[in-house]
Amino acid sequence: MTFAATVLTLYPEMFPGPLGVSLAGRAMREGKWAMDAVQIRDFAIDKHKTVDDTPAGGGAGMVLRVDVLAKAVDHALEAHPGCPVIAMTPRGKPLTQARVRELAEGPGVIVLCGRFEGFDERIFEGRAVEEVSVGDIVLSGGECAALMLLDACIRLLPGVMGAPSSGHEESFENGLLEYPHYTRPAEWEGRAIPEVLRSGDHAKIAEWRKRRSEDDTRLRRPDLWERHNGARVQSASGAQREVQDD
Repeated sequence: MTFAATVLTLYPEMFPGPLGVSLAGRAMREGKWAMDAVQIRDFAIDKHKTVDDTPAGGGAGMVLRVDVLAKAVDHALEAHPGCPVIAMTPRGKPLTQARVRELAEGPGVIVLCGRFEGFDERIFEGRAVEEVSVGDIVLSGGECAALMLLDACIRLLPGVMGAPSSGHEESFENGLLEYPHYTRPAEWEGRAIPEVLRSGDHAKIAEWRKRRSEDDTRLRRPDLWERHNGARVQSASGAQREVQDD
């Protein structure tokens, strides 16, 4: 089954962009996934193709009109009735690897890209549109976020990465950050590859990688460590909290 990606955007020329090269590009050419970039402006209801208007209650910027958005979403759902609709917005729920896996296992996804000040809130009340954020940042539009979402999904499709186990130990797949990697030369500017990785002892290597993954997650992403370990981690003030067992 071909994974169908539909992107609703004011800038369809931005797609497939980087998704047309490397693993994703090859997978597209092989028919493992397909993309349709749809111009939201085509669903405008006036002769000027207006897609936005001033914010109700006043304020800066413009807001994407709900009637235009709804027509675009309905069009996409008619073509792909089994696909979830996701709006890229900093107000959304943070995207996780678990959600990416769920999407990659489905028939595809419809991605709604915002611009200006964002979407008229009624699109989320009148249609089943999931709000998703790729981080606590503000972009010029949802297109770059949509590329991130689709790249994350496409690489998980069967046959895209090659070996089925290629992604099993990557960051977030088991709730932790991935362990650090090294390759030749064995020494560079006085910095050597850890001896254990050159020992040939696979059990010791596995233990080292597990420990580094846990240590790096605890230090760099205490939020992930808390969720993974069922523990209460050190607070921002430096006070140590009680650690609870699973």
